[in-house]
Amino acid sequence: MMRSRRVCSALLLLGVLVLFYHTRTLVQNHYQVQQEAQRTESLVQDSSTHLRAVILTGRLSTSDTEVQLYMRVLHQMGYKVQLRGQTGVSGWSLLLCVSSAEFNCRRRIPLTHLKRHQMVNLLPALKDAFSDAGEGVCAFMVELKGSDLPIRRHSCGSTNKVLPIPLPSDGSKPPPFALVAMVNVYLLVTSLNPLTAFLHDISVVRTNQQPRGWPVKLRDFLKQHFGTGTSHQTFGRVKEVIAEVLQVAGALSSERQQSVDRCGLCFQLLSFTLLLSHSFTITVVQVDTELTLSSLSAETFDRQITKDLILEDTLHFLLPEPHSDKQQQLRIPFTPVTPWSWSGSWLWIPQGLSNFLFTHHLKSDRNNQEIKEDVNQEPVQSSTWSGAVCADPHLRQIYTDPLLTLTPMFSPEVKQYRVEVSFDTVMIRIRPVTVSPACKAHLDEQHGPRIANYPVGLGNNRITVLVTDDRDPKVPAIMSIYTIHMFRESRPSLPMFGDHVTCSFLQDCGLQIQPNLPCGLQPHIQTEIPHQTCSSGHAPGRWVVPCLSCSDNRTCDWRQVAWKPDGCFHQLVPPPLLQDCLRDRKVLFIGDSTNRGMMYFLMERLNSSLEDWSKVHHTLVHRNLNGGRSLVSYSYHPQFWLEKERRPTFRQALLKLLHRSFPLENSNQTVVVVGGVQWLNPEHLRTVKEVLDSAFLRNIVVVVKTLGMGFHLPVDGIHSLNLVEIQNLFQKNKDIITAAEHYGYEVIDTFSITMGRYKEFLQGRCACHFHEVQNLWTSRPPINQTAALNTAQGEGYRFPTYHVSGAVNQVYAEILLSRLCLKTRT
Repeated sequence: MMRSRRVCSALLLLGVLVLFYHTRTLVQNHYQVQQEAQRTESLVQDSSTHLRAVILTGRLSTSDTEVQLYMRVLHQMGYKVQLRGQTGVSGWSLLLCVSSAEFNCRRRIPLTHLKRHQMVNLLPALKDAFSDAGEGVCAFMVELKGSDLPIRRHSCGSTNKVLPIPLPSDGSKPPPFALVAMVNVYLLVTSLNPLTAFLHDISVVRTNQQPRGWPVKLRDFLKQHFGTGTSHQTFGRVKEVIAEVLQVAGALSSERQQSVDRCGLCFQLLSFTLLLSHSFTITVVQVDTELTLSSLSAETFDRQITKDLILEDTLHFLLPEPHSDKQQQLRIPFTPVTPWSWSGSWLWIPQGLSNFLFTHHLKSDRNNQEIKEDVNQEPVQSSTWSGAVCADPHLRQIYTDPLLTLTPMFSPEVKQYRVEVSFDTVMIRIRPVTVSPACKAHLDEQHGPRIANYPVGLGNNRITVLVTDDRDPKVPAIMSIYTIHMFRESRPSLPMFGDHVTCSFLQDCGLQIQPNLPCGLQPHIQTEIPHQTCSSGHAPGRWVVPCLSCSDNRTCDWRQVAWKPDGCFHQLVPPPLLQDCLRDRKVLFIGDSTNRGMMYFLMERLNSSLEDWSKVHHTLVHRNLNGGRSLVSYSYHPQFWLEKERRPTFRQALLKLLHRSFPLENSNQTVVVVGGVQWLNPEHLRTVKEVLDSAFLRNIVVVVKTLGMGFHLPVDGIHSLNLVEIQNLFQKNKDIITAAEHYGYEVIDTFSITMGRYKEFLQGRCACHFHEVQNLWTSRPPINQTAALNTAQGEGYRFPTYHVSGAVNQVYAEILLSRLCLKTRT
C-alpha cells in the first residue's frame, strides 16, 4: 500500500505541471492517477518487448544524413531497424516517416487504429489543423476577422521561402537601436487534446541588422538584447502565443474528430515563425508542420546540422535510454510550452522529461504540490569551451555536398571509409562535426580548415579528418583520425564492335574557353591520313574519339581517345631510339609539379622503369639513367609557400639548376625544359635568354612547356580563377608561344591539349595534375642497387618501383620526346 501511494504521489507531482489553458483547475483524483500509473507501467512493458523500428525513407537514399542519424541513434537504443521505400510495413513499435514519405505514411499506415505500443512521428490532426486548405486554423482566422488570436491569416502550409522582415507600417526604416526579429522556433507536440507540447532550445533568428539566419538558443538571444528580467517575460510570452494557437488547433481538431480513435503515441515536429516587433508584441506569421530551416546556409551545412541536432534530441527525449547512468547525463533541450491538464484522458509523458524530473528537479511541497520552475530552465551548455577537455574525440557526422555514400555507413566509432564517385563529380564540399563542442575537427592537418571544397581527381583520393583538443591553439593535440578513401571513376566508355563515326572536340561545353568556337563533340572529317611529321610541338590539333553518335558523348569509347594534330603527326619514339637519342645528353627541367610529371615520364621511358621518385620541391639531380650515360635534373619553381622576400627568383632558380648540372656543353647535348601551369609569362623566357647568354650556353636546346588547365574549381586555400580569367589564359598562352618562337625555342602547347579534358585531372588541390606516380613492388632489385646488395639480402625482399600514369600527361610528354629525338637531334 505504501509503494502504491508513493507511485501515485510521484505521478500526481508530474500532473501539477499541467494547468489547462490559463485558468483550468487541477483535477486531483486518486483513482484516476492510479489508473494512469497502471497504464504507464503496461505501456513501458509493451514497448520494451517490441523494439523494432521502421524508417520510411521515401525518395531519400540510405546515405542521407537524416536516415543515417535515425539508424545510428536507434541502434544505440537497442532497436532493430529496417529501411523501407514505398512498400508496406508491419510488426513495428516505432515508425519514422521522413518528410518525402509523409504522403505514403498517411495512405498506408492506419494511424487511427494503432496498437498500444506503436509510436509514429506524425499527428494527422496537427497536419490538418495547419494545412493551407480545409477547415484548419487559418481558415478559422479568415472567418473570424475580429479575432485577437496572435497569428496572421494565410500563415499555414509548408513553404521553403525565407519570409521578409517587415518594415514599420509607415514604410520608414526602423531606428538602429530598435529590434525587429524573425524567429523560427521548433515544437515537439505529443498531444493536441490535452495539449502537450515542448519548445526546443535552439531557434533560428534573423534581424534587420543580420538578415541571414543563424542558429542560437532563444533564451540567449533574448537575454543578450533585453537583459535577464525582460527576456524572461518575453520568453514566457513566446510560450503563451504558441499555446494559444495550438489550443485553437486542438479545439478545431476535437470538433471534427470526436468519434475517431486517437493515436496515443504519435508525435509531431513543427516550426513556428514568430515576428518580434518594436513594441515586443509577438505574432505567428508562419506555421510549418515540418522542420523549416531555409534561412540557414546550406553551403555551410548549418541547415542540415541544426535539423539533425533537433531530430536527435527528439529521439533521446521521447525514447528510453538503454543505460540509466546515461539518462542522468542527458541534456534536456525541451521546455514545456504550457502545463498539462490532468482530465482523466491518456497523457503521454516523454521518457526524457520523466527521467529528468525524477532524477534532478522534482521538488514536492505537500501544501501546494508545486514543482520548482528550474525544470523549465535551460541546461547550461557554454558555446565557448576555453579550457574544456576533449573527452569524447568522435565525429557526430560527416556532411558532404554532393552526398557521399560511405562504406561502411558512417558511425562515430568507425575511422576508415571508402566511397566511389562518378566521373562528373569533380569537387565535393565537406564539413565534419564533432560529438562534443570541446573537440574540434580539422581537415588534413592540425591547423586545417573545418569546412572546405576538395577537388576530386580521377582514381584514388584521400581526405583526412583530425579530431583535436585545441586548448593549446598553437599545438592542437590530435585525439583521433578519420580517413575517407575516395575513388573517382573514369569517363564511361561504350566499346566499339561495329560501325561507328569519328568525332572530335577542342573544348568542353562545361568550360567554354574560346566562346567563338564550337564546344563538345563535332563530326570529324579527315580526307586522308597525314604522312608528314609535325614541324613543331605546338601544331594545332584536336581530340578524336570513336562514337555511335557525335550528339551523345555517352556512346563513345573514351579508351581510344587520341590527340590528332591538323595535317601532321608526332612520331612515337621507340625505347632503343630514345636511349640512343639521350645518350651523353643532359636534360634540365625547371618549373612546377606539371613539369616534374613530364620529367618522371621521360625517366621511366628511358630506363623502362622508374626506381626513384619523390614530390621534390627543391633542386635534384639524377645521374644514373640510361646506364649512367644520361643526366636529368630538376628545380622546383616558384616556391610559393615561402614569404615573398625569401622566395628565390626565377633567375636564381635557373642559375642554381645550371650550377648543379655542370659541366654543360654549349650544344644540343644540353636541353632546358621550362614550364608551369599558369605562372609562366614572356618575361621568364627573356630571363632564360639572358642567363644562357651570360653562361655561354647560346646553342643549347630550350623547350617551353606552355600553360595548362587548372585552378578552375573554387577550392579553399588557393587562388581559383573565374571563367573570364580562364578565358584570358588562352591569349596569355598565345603570347608565350610568340615569345618562344622569337627566341628560337621549341614549344609544347599543353594548354590546347588540356583545355578539352580539364575534368580529367588527377589528385591535387590545384586540379591541374594530369599525371600520377603509382607505387609498384617487385622482387627484382633495382638496377642501381644490385651491386650494393648481396644475394642473402635481396632474397625474398620486395623493392619499390614506380609508374607514371595519366593519359593526358603521356600525350604531351611523348611530344616532348619526339621533338628532342626527331628534330633537335638532327
